[in-house]
Amino acid sequence: MLFIGTDKMFCFRNKKVWYIALAIFLLLAGVGAVCISIVCQKPNTSPNTLYIYIDADDDEDSVAVKLGQPFGWDVLTMGGYNVLTGRYAIQPGEKILPVYQRLRRGQQEPVRLAVPSVRTMRQLGIFLGKNLMMDSTEVIRQFTDSTFCASYGYTLHTLPALFIPNTYEIYWNTSLPNFMKRMLREHEAFWNAERQRRADSLSLTRIEVSTLASIIDEETANNAEKPMVAGMYLNRLRIGMPLQADPTVKFALGNFGARRIYHSFLEVESPYNTYKHKGLPPGPIRIPSIMGIDAVLHGVHHGYLYMCAKEDFSGTHNFARTYAQHLANARRYTRALNARKIK
Repeated sequence: MLFIGTDKMFCFRNKKVWYIALAIFLLLAGVGAVCISIVCQKPNTSPNTLYIYIDADDDEDSVAVKLGQPFGWDVLTMGGYNVLTGRYAIQPGEKILPVYQRLRRGQQEPVRLAVPSVRTMRQLGIFLGKNLMMDSTEVIRQFTDSTFCASYGYTLHTLPALFIPNTYEIYWNTSLPNFMKRMLREHEAFWNAERQRRADSLSLTRIEVSTLASIIDEETANNAEKPMVAGMYLNRLRIGMPLQADPTVKFALGNFGARRIYHSFLEVESPYNTYKHKGLPPGPIRIPSIMGIDAVLHGVHHGYLYMCAKEDFSGTHNFARTYAQHLANARRYTRALNARKIK
């Protein structure tokens, strides 16, 4: 009887172990199924590539939300949360696991950053804050710091000449120092041997070319006319005549939208007022465009010393060789302004 009882007890225990094993198996299978369902999820079910932006303020929860994985995210992060900042692409139908692996490795997609030809460094700072992982307030503070500018070989006046408004592939989370280093490399690449040769033939430095180009960009948006305008200002520089460029007065006043330049405006005391000071102002009055720079380097050779906006408001100019001809052009333009009641 003892033998039989022992045998029954053994069978009972064996069944108990089997049930426990089965329960553990089912539990693991369930967990495994959940894990598989999570790693097989597709955060991008659209037909287009999606992009997510991870910044320094993101944590495990916010990244999960950006990936559309608010539940079960901890399955992927069991090895420790270690997502790097950046801009990441999610391809259509791509599963979550390879996406998360890229986030951990920092394998981001660059942005195509079109550096704009803006009027002020403040505007550039705001642009960078909107398009890169930068604090615009801090960028503006640095752009207005003479020590910062000097560290890259520029002054507060000449810094706009550094930037070449073009489109660049750059990582969204790049730092301001790295961005500046990139702009220095692009600046050197832009100023190739041919451009440098042309600047030398005009006896102008790169900064002086950029300064004159910025004035021309403000004078006309018509790219075809820019070499003509450049030729006129180059003529004035050669003979020591004041540039008398209205855009420099607007810059000095901080009034970029002025449609008319009154005599009282010309009295503003500023090194940028080219009515009062001969030669070029101390730096560009905006980030010059590539077309503006090349217009200076390829200025048209002619005998004009004066220009005035055309009375048809086409955005182009009437050019004159003599002051008398210029006054006649100016009278026609003034009558057109008065007729339209433009103050």
